[in-house]
Amino acid sequence: MRLNILKRKKAKTHEGAEAFAPLDDMSQLRRSVLSCMLWEDEFYEDGETISARIGDLAARVDPEALAKLAIEARTKMNLRHVPLLLLTVLVRTGAKREKLVANTVAEVIQRADELSELVAIYWRNGRKPLSAQLKKGLARAFEKFDAYELAKYDRPGPVRLRDVLFLVHAKPKAAEQAETWKKLAAKELDSPDTWEVALSGGADKRETFERLLKTGKLGYLALLRNLRNMTDAGVDQRLVEKAILARKGAERVLPFRYIAAAKAAPGLEPAIDKAMLAGLAQAPKLRGRSLVIIDVSGSMYGGLMSRKSGMNRALAASALGAIAREICEDPLIYATAGNDVTRVHATQRVPARRGMALVDAIYGLCQPLGGGGIFLNQVMRFLEPKHPKADRVIVITDEQDCGLAGDSPLEAPAFGKANYMINVGSHRNGIGYGPWVHIDGFSEQVLRYIAEYEKL
Repeated sequence: MRLNILKRKKAKTHEGAEAFAPLDDMSQLRRSVLSCMLWEDEFYEDGETISARIGDLAARVDPEALAKLAIEARTKMNLRHVPLLLLTVLVRTGAKREKLVANTVAEVIQRADELSELVAIYWRNGRKPLSAQLKKGLARAFEKFDAYELAKYDRPGPVRLRDVLFLVHAKPKAAEQAETWKKLAAKELDSPDTWEVALSGGADKRETFERLLKTGKLGYLALLRNLRNMTDAGVDQRLVEKAILARKGAERVLPFRYIAAAKAAPGLEPAIDKAMLAGLAQAPKLRGRSLVIIDVSGSMYGGLMSRKSGMNRALAASALGAIAREICEDPLIYATAGNDVTRVHATQRVPARRGMALVDAIYGLCQPLGGGGIFLNQVMRFLEPKHPKADRVIVITDEQDCGLAGDSPLEAPAFGKANYMINVGSHRNGIGYGPWVHIDGFSEQVLRYIAEYEKL
């Protein structure tokens, strides 16, 4: 019997359908990183399993590529914790690349509390000395933040900002910075003028929010997160609506934040809706006919994206569908699920609505369509004769297909002139490779990427 035979292990989705494999390490890492809220459980995998896989894959890829992925995850996808985990791996694998670690650390850190968070993640499995390159990167990142930002994010925890300052021996560039760091070390920074500080000090809630709104000191994300608090406190609605529509600082707000805000404060939904649509009005348009197919299977609804957000991937996908509606010149939007017992798809055209109304229409189709898994092969064969001349097909899914023998998703016809699979889950194996342009993430950037890609 001959034993010296190359055997290829077939990959499966969590539902048992055939998946593309083997992917190279970098492709596997990207699919696990760019749609990941680190340490948050998903429908099929717990957060610890996902973070362990990310760490293992990150250690196997080229350090230069790892550095670029960490920067992309933070600056383009607006993720916060997973880029820091990638940095802790880069400290080891990129140690011999001159300045690579320091440069990447300095670029990835965008908010002051990420200084201490990076050290905390680095020490997650035991306290160990910081490498010289890590110290240099942290020291350079320290220079980005003024007294207000340092005071705002110097939060209680095992690692404080003053601890990081002592560890990295940062050198101030000017006398003002030296004085700020001296106060940080001595715990003497002036309390920042934030809603958290004011309310913890006993200030009136309505007066506090109105003052911060009038002076422009309430960040856009804080604004969206506090709409319910402001409504309950009786804050002047005209002030709130004006701030929402001004969109000051909205560039880093992920699309699902608008959805969460509208759910929390339904009385402000018209203003939130206008703000979301206004941000999309300037986006480059995708010319021609676009079929947008959104997975509303049960796995999309299971597991929150974040314990604090209360949002799941189905809402994120619905938001992406609403965004696609705005940037596509001629969009047709479908929702799809099916029946896991009969293994038959159910696909339905979504009403031609916009904004929040479209999000609600998509999100509400899970149970009417059966709530089972996505059956890509069946869906594509169902839609191909209806739209044979589609300029592009965009599928938004977690890639956990349920098709079994004879119904492989890998055999689904990619009939558009261009075909895109946007993955909003970070599960291990997926179906969106081969004839598909595979894109990971739940930021509006994944849709803007398509416009850039089609210019090539």
